[in-house]
Amino acid sequence: MGCKIMDNKELIKLAIKARENSYSPYSNFKVGAALECEDGSVYLGCNIENSSFTPTCCAERVAVFKAVSEGNKSFKKIAIVSDSDEYTYPCGVCRQVLSEFSHDMTVLVVNKNGEYLEKNLSEIFPNAFSYKDV
Repeated sequence: MGCKIMDNKELIKLAIKARENSYSPYSNFKVGAALECEDGSVYLGCNIENSSFTPTCCAERVAVFKAVSEGNKSFKKIAIVSDSDEYTYPCGVCRQVLSEFSHDMTVLVVNKNGEYLEKNLSEIFPNAFSYKDV
């Protein structure tokens, strides 16, 4: 039984839906992410801020942590959207978290108009640290 291949635009629509749940009263920068796993399952995440800032968690990490907490560690693709005119790239911490599970996953960086660039994680995060390489 094969899994359905998620079209990029479908994944972006799910990330836009996830963005609606953003809790970002301090930055007003709403971000949503949709993470597609190798088995075809999809996990959504949104950024969740905190008044002390350090405990704030990005949408990408929320999606990853949801997937991992449910036993899924094989990621294929992630779409990241915000309300910005610019393409929304993952922050450095999120790039490191994503690279823990896949150096080769596809990253769709999207602007508020739904236009996107398709990147490889290793392209936007070369030479990622890995304890496995130490």
